[in-house]
Amino acid sequence: MGEAAMSCSGGREVFRLVAHVVRGRWFMVFASFLIMSGAGTTYVFSNYSKEIKVSLGYDQTTLTLLGFFMDLGQNVGVLSGLIAEVTQPWFVLLVGSIMNFAGYFMIWLAVTGKIAKPQVWQMCIYFCIGANSQNFATTGSLVTCVKNFPTNRGVMLGLLKGFVGLSGAIITQLYLGIYGNDSKSLILLIGWLPTTISIFFLYTIRTMTAVRQPNELKVFYHFLYASIALALFLMAITIVQKQVVFSHAGYAASASVLCVLLSLLLAIAIREELALWNLKKQSVNSSAETSVVESELEAQPPCSSTQLEEKPKVSCLANIFQRRDRGEDYTILQALLSVDMVLLFMTILCGVGCSLTAIGNLGQIGESLGYPTHTISSFVSLVSIWSYFGRVFSGFVSEILLVKWKLPRPLMSSLILFLSCIGYLMIAFPTTGSVYLASVIIGFSFGAQIPVIHAMISEIFGLKYYATLLNCCQLGCPLGSYILNVRMTGVLYDRAALKQLARKGIGRASVKELTCIGTQCYRLSFVILAGVSCFGAFVSLILVYRTREFYKRDIYKKFREEAKETEMALSR
Repeated sequence: MGEAAMSCSGGREVFRLVAHVVRGRWFMVFASFLIMSGAGTTYVFSNYSKEIKVSLGYDQTTLTLLGFFMDLGQNVGVLSGLIAEVTQPWFVLLVGSIMNFAGYFMIWLAVTGKIAKPQVWQMCIYFCIGANSQNFATTGSLVTCVKNFPTNRGVMLGLLKGFVGLSGAIITQLYLGIYGNDSKSLILLIGWLPTTISIFFLYTIRTMTAVRQPNELKVFYHFLYASIALALFLMAITIVQKQVVFSHAGYAASASVLCVLLSLLLAIAIREELALWNLKKQSVNSSAETSVVESELEAQPPCSSTQLEEKPKVSCLANIFQRRDRGEDYTILQALLSVDMVLLFMTILCGVGCSLTAIGNLGQIGESLGYPTHTISSFVSLVSIWSYFGRVFSGFVSEILLVKWKLPRPLMSSLILFLSCIGYLMIAFPTTGSVYLASVIIGFSFGAQIPVIHAMISEIFGLKYYATLLNCCQLGCPLGSYILNVRMTGVLYDRAALKQLARKGIGRASVKELTCIGTQCYRLSFVILAGVSCFGAFVSLILVYRTREFYKRDIYKKFREEAKETEMALSR
């Protein structure tokens, strides 16, 4: 009887421990990292774009149109934000997972011929739905993590965005390990894998009462080190795979190592949850009292003087052109109609638009220059990996430049765009192996633009309408992609391909796939991209000049004062 009771008690203890780990904040962080690792399905478009052209008989203009709708879905996240305002995170993730599977599964059915050939507008809708699901995954997990770790939101955002940057390389390695070099199966993988991850962690991702933990920042650095190890492995295996032809077993082995490295994140989460569990057991009474007090304190919003003052309500149209100091909370219309927003929008349109155009055409670029299929997939992996390093680098370095030397953050944006010009010119005038280095530069500059832009919007226009203003600015991404990719790059590619057919005496109707081979296919397009990116850099320099006095001030002073007021109020 005694042994049975002890065994039953021990079983309940193990069950409570497992429940504590699975429902803990750190396990939720691990789950969010996995969701973010599958949220970059648009980054592998180049790996299967050739299959879509061949299977459905599309020309390059049609293919770039599909890419535009994919970028449109990826960058228009207003719907997911509105749903998140009135529902729980699990519902947001569920809607996103359904959209992801529906969109990409229909694309897979069309490419494999299991359904009748869809109209182009139908394929555009499938791509838009599949890509838009990423916004639901990002909103459901990223926003929830920021709420659960309010005092380390910058670190949290950097890590989560970093894993989005790695997602293309992660998906590529898993696809090669599971299916081998079969690009049709890649479409199926990006349909079921992100969906499965989101559904598995539906109830793990949730808003929790924030409780201060002394070693919180240290734990985030441990996650950072694990992510860097993962990124270095992905970079190394990508380089090896372009030098050596792997068998399916070799790809499976590299995918297994990838899973082991991802499990390091789980080990860190479990370690922290076990430490909290042991601390809770050691001081049951005091910890219960302390956790209640801390939970109540952390749940309270900052009580600044601006929040306590009641201001008279004014019509949203009455103060559209009222001038506000940078750093104050602009209204939506005030921000959208400001010169600073126009300059930011133009920077995004030129910078991110060029990057999306280059990334979306990497597969066709590799084909036109005579690279084998497995090498072309390594271009995509390099873009994904260096996008991660770009996000981490720009976030940390721009912060150091701002804090130590008071240099305006838009200066980092200008330097990034000037760097990207080099990558575009290396594709316009290729030499042996230059596309590898160009992929690194383009991936790095693309990733580096994102955290800088996010930070500038929040700093210049305030945090009150940050989510809406961010989504409005992001509309520059699909607009830039449409102008530069669909209306320019795709048209110039098809024109070069038709010239090659004309030299051979072949008409367009006699070939199913319009293909261009040679260095001239993308030369003019990427010279134009370099020029547009350079123009965006100069636009950003204008913003540097306009904000130089603002960034010389202590732009975080009011947040520290609000935190101090809150601390003093709670200590009374």
